Amino acid sequence: MKKWNYIKPKNLNAEVPDWRISEHTRNIVAAFSEYSEYTESEVVDRFLKNLLTDDDFVTWAKNKRNNKRLLKQLGIEEKEEK
Repeated sequence: MKKWNYIKPKNLNAEVPDWRISEHTRNIVAAFSEYSEYTESEVVDRFLKNLLTDDDFVTWAKNKRNNKRLLKQLGIEEKEEK
C-alpha cells in the first residue's frame, strides 16, 4: 500500500522581521524568486535554513550554556534524533 504525502502548512508562526538588508541583496532575492517561482519570503526562509549546515555554528549552539531552548528553536535536537 502506498503511503500518502499529506500537504503540510507552509509558514507556521511566520512573523515580519525587524531588520534591514541592502538594495543589492533585495535585488538578488527578487531575481532568484522570479527564477525559482518561489515567493521572496520563501527564498529567504529556505536559504537561511542552510545556516544549520554550518558545523561551526551548530557546535557553538551545542556548547552554549543553558542551550536547550536554543537547540529546540533551531531544530538541532530533532535532526540528530531522526
